[in-house]
Amino acid sequence: MITHPIRRSPSKGLDLAIALAGAFAALLSFFLFGWLVWDLVRLGLPKLSWSFFSGEVEDAGRGGGIAPILVSTLGILACCLGLAIPLGTGCAIWLSEFVRRGSAWARLVASGVDLLAGVPSIVFGLFGMVFFAQTLGLGFSILSGGLTLACMILPLLVRTTLTALESLPADLRPAAAGLGLSKTTTTFRLLLPAALPGIVIGITLGVGRALSETAALLFTSGYSTRMPESFSDSGRALSVHIYDLALNVANGSAMASSSALVLLALILLVNSAAVALSEHWLRRRSSAS
Repeated sequence: MITHPIRRSPSKGLDLAIALAGAFAALLSFFLFGWLVWDLVRLGLPKLSWSFFSGEVEDAGRGGGIAPILVSTLGILACCLGLAIPLGTGCAIWLSEFVRRGSAWARLVASGVDLLAGVPSIVFGLFGMVFFAQTLGLGFSILSGGLTLACMILPLLVRTTLTALESLPADLRPAAAGLGLSKTTTTFRLLLPAALPGIVIGITLGVGRALSETAALLFTSGYSTRMPESFSDSGRALSVHIYDLALNVANGSAMASSSALVLLALILLVNSAAVALSEHWLRRRSSAS
């Protein structure tokens, strides 16, 4: 009779050490984030006022406000999401529901998406400048910047939406087919609503990356600080404004900190709204079932 040695489980001392290491990592992360926020609050909070949000940029950003910057940022974000959400969702639906998994087309598209996810943002900026600004004749504009950012966040939206669709219960599709529902009806009336929380998370991550992007917008949306009148006008995004104040404008660190504080608040607002929307949708589905 062959006996196997009994493997002893890790000791309680090792468990305690791992728990302490995890707690230390969590506290260190919280400390670094708190230090960053405190530094921005200390330098930027005194500059925040109604005139800061509603005023024009003055003295190369050392004075005045950021109203044109906010309008340009929201315009770029609107163009970005207006293209990225339909394309990303449509690509994920096609990969999940309308093409055989493991086929050559599926592998080719998935590989292309993964390749785009690893491309540096500066390369997207050069592509946007050549294709959108020059080839399509859009110039340095809000539209060029938004379309470039859409290309950047597209892989993120595809992957998160695809993961959300593939993580749904396996019996949903056979049950819908048994009821005689078409694949299109099943996708848009059953699968997409069930995967909405995951899709919202992907959109939130995409918005966070788009709001914080600088390199790609330097080559596409431009530096203009005047109030844009249309999507074809040049506009400076909030991240580009922070970059310019911090590096190119003497004595601009205080206004850069104030602008960074506003950017951080925008990202926090988007994340909070996404979490609230997901929780509301889950409660609605649980109450309906």
